[in-house]
Amino acid sequence: MDEQRVVKVSKYLARHLRHQPGRIGLTLDEGGWVEIGTLITAAAAHGFRFTREELDHVVATNDKRRFAIEGSRIRASQGHTIDIDLGLPTATPPPYLYHGTVVRNLDAIRSEGLRPMDRHDVHLSPDRETATRVGARRARPVVLAVDAAAMHRDGHVFRVSANGVWLTQSVPPRYLRFSATR
Repeated sequence: MDEQRVVKVSKYLARHLRHQPGRIGLTLDEGGWVEIGTLITAAAAHGFRFTREELDHVVATNDKRRFAIEGSRIRASQGHTIDIDLGLPTATPPPYLYHGTVVRNLDAIRSEGLRPMDRHDVHLSPDRETATRVGARRARPVVLAVDAAAMHRDGHVFRVSANGVWLTQSVPPRYLRFSATR
């Protein structure tokens, strides 16, 4: 499977498993799962064909492990804009987590902190390298350190997705370390 096809299938899956399942007639369960056969049939009925082998390849080779397969079902690991419950237990975070962004967002972040925007949670990375890659998707990256230990002590709840992305409702400015910028 060539890289262009992998990207095309991955983006299609993200759109319909994270944001717009109804666009192709899918109904996700409360945990965001859908039967793989149902997904493949719905996609084909809406003009986008892919095989189970292609789907398995995309899931297995995605460096961010955006999707999870459990038996005959698939779901996006996080990043939903639709109302689902991933059922992730709370977790104690490491002392620091990281957030990749770009310079144009810094003024808003300094005044409002990190907000989930269209998503359910703020996404945090376990290391600077991952946060750098996240920020670099939009422009030259800026990496912020998040004092996750202090947040946790102060009662903020953290969860970690199957692909290692840390999730929390928001990060108030007082927990951000702007000196971690690049």
